Amino acid sequence: MLSATATVVVFPGQGSQTADMRELVETARPDLLEACLELIGDDPFARIDESTAYAQPAILCASLASWSRLSGHVDPVAVAGHSLGELTALAAAGALDDHAALELVVLRGRLMADSGEAAGGGTMLALLGGTPAQAAKLASRHGVSLANDNAPGQVVLSGDPDRLAEAATAARADGLRAMALDVAGAFHSPQMAAAVEPFAEALGAVDWREPVVPVLSCSTAAPFVDPVRELSQALVRPVQWRRTMEALVAAGATTVVDAGPGKVLAKLARRCAPDVASAPAATLLESADVA
Repeated sequence: MLSATATVVVFPGQGSQTADMRELVETARPDLLEACLELIGDDPFARIDESTAYAQPAILCASLASWSRLSGHVDPVAVAGHSLGELTALAAAGALDDHAALELVVLRGRLMADSGEAAGGGTMLALLGGTPAQAAKLASRHGVSLANDNAPGQVVLSGDPDRLAEAATAARADGLRAMALDVAGAFHSPQMAAAVEPFAEALGAVDWREPVVPVLSCSTAAPFVDPVRELSQALVRPVQWRRTMEALVAAGATTVVDAGPGKVLAKLARRCAPDVASAPAATLLESADVA
C-alpha cells in the first residue's frame, strides 16, 4: 500500500492529455488500445488536438491504464471524476466494465462534437481570481453559461464566442484574468442539449453494477444514485469540482491521488483543500518503484 490514510482517487477530463499517453496504454492496457483503435477506426492519440471525439477516448484509456498500475497500491475510500472522468471513476469502482466505458466515451465524444457543430460553434473561457458569484453574474449578463467551478479563483464559462469575448472584457474591467480555452465546443452548456437523449439511451443499455466504493458525481458533489440520468444531464450542467473536493474532504479524505494523465486534478486539489495531501499517480508509483 502506498498510504494507510483515507485516500481518494480522482480521474481527469479533457485538457489533461500528455505526450506519453499512448505508450502508457500500449504497455499497461493493450486490450484498451486495440479496442479504441477498432471503435474509432483511427488513432485518437495522434489526433487528440483535433476534436473532442478523439480526446475523450484517449484520455479515458490513459486514465484506466494508469489505474491498472495504481490499483494494487492504493485502497481508495471513494473516487470521483471531472467531466468525462466520471465514466472512468465508475469503471474503476466496478460499476461498469472498462470496455463498456470506452464505448460510451467514444459515443460521448462524437455526440458532443456533433452538438457543437450543430449549434453553430461555441467555446469556453476561464476566469481566474474571481468568485463563483462574480462568474454567475457575468454569465447571466452576457448570455453564457457557468460550465466549471473548478477551485477557488478558477471558474469556466461556456457559450457563444462573441458573447464570451464580451464577458472577458467585462471580467478584465472587474480585475479578473480571462483566458480563452482552446476547445471546439461550449461544453457543459445548453449547446450540448442534442447529445443528452442519445447518450441517455446508450447509458440505459449498460449492465450497471453496485460500485465497490462510493463514486461522487461532479454535477451534484454526492454519490451517484442514477448514473443514466446523472451522466446524461451532466452534458448540459456545470462541473461542480470545488464542491466535489469539499465533499470528499468533509467525508474524511486525507490524501488525493490524481490518476492522470497529467497532474491537473492534483493541482486543483491543492487549491481546493490545501491541508490535504495530493499527488499525481506517476509520482506515487515512482516512489513505490512500480514499473
